Amino acid sequence: MIELLYLLAAVAFIVGLKRLGGPRTARSGNRIAAAGMLLALVVALVDADILNWGSVAAGLAVGTILGVWGAVRVQMTAMPQMVAVFNGLGGIASALVSAVAVVESGLIDTPIETTITIIISTLIGAVTFTGSFVAFAKLQGLVTGSPLVFPGQQFVNATLSVIAIGSGIWLLAGGDESAYWFLGAVALVIGVMAVIPIGGADMPVVISLLNSFSGLAAASAGFVVGNNALIIGGALVGAAGLILTVLMTKAMNRSLGNVLFAGFGGTDAIAGTGDTATKPVKRATAEDVAIALGYADSVMVVPGYGLAVAQAQHAVRKLASALEERGIDVHYAIHPVAGRMPGHMNVLLAEADVPYEQLLDLDQADPQFPQTDVVLVLGANDVVNPSARDDPGSPIYGMPILNVDRAGTVIVVKRSLSPGFAGIDNPLFYEDNTLMFFADAKDALEGALSALSQV
Repeated sequence: MIELLYLLAAVAFIVGLKRLGGPRTARSGNRIAAAGMLLALVVALVDADILNWGSVAAGLAVGTILGVWGAVRVQMTAMPQMVAVFNGLGGIASALVSAVAVVESGLIDTPIETTITIIISTLIGAVTFTGSFVAFAKLQGLVTGSPLVFPGQQFVNATLSVIAIGSGIWLLAGGDESAYWFLGAVALVIGVMAVIPIGGADMPVVISLLNSFSGLAAASAGFVVGNNALIIGGALVGAAGLILTVLMTKAMNRSLGNVLFAGFGGTDAIAGTGDTATKPVKRATAEDVAIALGYADSVMVVPGYGLAVAQAQHAVRKLASALEERGIDVHYAIHPVAGRMPGHMNVLLAEADVPYEQLLDLDQADPQFPQTDVVLVLGANDVVNPSARDDPGSPIYGMPILNVDRAGTVIVVKRSLSPGFAGIDNPLFYEDNTLMFFADAKDALEGALSALSQV
């Protein structure tokens, strides 16, 4: 019965993951997967020889309170940081499972296959823990989002990796517990050293990769304790996270190695330099935006991180509804790496009840821009930068972008001409068909909606 219930939980994981693949079914998929995890947790607790149910109840209570608090209080703009924390806690939980197994057995008469999974779980879990919290600190602004590099850094990281592998071999060769604890300590340092040289522009990829790592660590921990549900659940998370990471790197036309080792994505660049330094921009007012939108036949909205910062998803929905009442066709173009985590813009717009059929991915939206009258860019930068298409010397050259500059009119809503996460200027801002509306996204949209009634 225990194994059948674990199998049922695993089926819930798979069905939930499948339903997460579409916006219409994502919410129910999340609930199904959560129900499967609850079932697996209850079965594990009943099956195990629990010494203190009071401690279990206390842990569940604390976890529930923190979960509810996080769901209610954490803003959408801070969701990437929350995901990073989840990844880190998942990683350290897996490492602690292995640590308990080491303490209880003293590695005496431990099968070699179990020792191998202990090593893998500890190494990946510890790296995930510290790496995720470094990513959290970068996203939260506690440390600079620019790459933190120093001479010989890759040599240091390679040396640490060799030491970690050596510690694992020592443990397999019959070393005592000290080899295990040394391995864990080195893995914690590797996690920090691996993430600090990665810039803010690549944090979405890092979060996705660390999510995969947390799943792999959980699957390894499942082998340590012989829990099939943990093995299956961890493998699903690991595989899904890795697939997403590959898709995101392809969306940026970069390799995973380039993301991890190139030190790309500094945020200290100055806007308006080089050939664009002397070019003026066309400033727009709320009335100008209302006129352009009101007389258009088709409008494409391109959401970016600025939309999330301003919490303007409801404002853009109201403006879109007002345009639709005038018979104007409105769609939303979503770039795969817009925002600061995978699916950031989709979740944001779903919160405002934007119809799913209006959301277009990059491949669907790009062919429509030449026939689109007005494109409204809300806080996006790098994902609409034509340098990725036209400038071979640009660090983002070759990255697939939304070719918004091919539309009739482009209205860019930003607070300033500051660069995006890639730290480079955007020639789009200086094009003849571009209007720059310098304002907070929510204020800009509300102002345009108010002015639209006079058009």
